[in-house]
Amino acid sequence: MAIIEVTLPKWGLTMEEGALVEWMVQEGQVVSAGQSIATVETDKVSNELESPVNGVVSKLMFAAGAEAIPVGAVLCTIEET
Repeated sequence: MAIIEVTLPKWGLTMEEGALVEWMVQEGQVVSAGQSIATVETDKVSNELESPVNGVVSKLMFAAGAEAIPVGAVLCTIEET
């Protein structure tokens, strides 16, 4: 099974970082592709980050409330099923 790294996407031309408002999943939780897994705030806009694959959340890299996370940083890993 493949380990997928879920990174902070660049949602806007000038976006350089974001803040992790909340996790909607926990380590060990089964997720489906397209399921919302986190809320990220960027430039005072909240966006929901979705799982790119079906799988199990294997590791959350940041705690809720983390700020100044750079675009491209790995937020979590999902073991694809």
